[in-house]
Amino acid sequence: MVLSYAVIRLELPEAHSLKGRRRVVHSLKERLKAFNISVLDISGSYVREAEIALAWLAHDTRQAAQIRQSVERLLDRYYGEYPWELEYEEI
Repeated sequence: MVLSYAVIRLELPEAHSLKGRRRVVHSLKERLKAFNISVLDISGSYVREAEIALAWLAHDTRQAAQIRQSVERLLDRYYGEYPWELEYEEI
């Protein structure tokens, strides 16, 4: 069994308030629910940046990598207009 966790960092240059950031973060969290992973908003107080923590269990490293790739495809497809970065680690 493999425990994986990741942190997504999004830059939100068009967000002018916490409400604008929450709209994007909530949308992302809802889409990530389809992958059956744990999702937590760990963003700080800066409005134009968002951080989302993810964690999931997989049977092996191959399945863990498939889930990570699915998350990256989702980010490219729906949030490609925002610069994003994904830090990933397996235990």
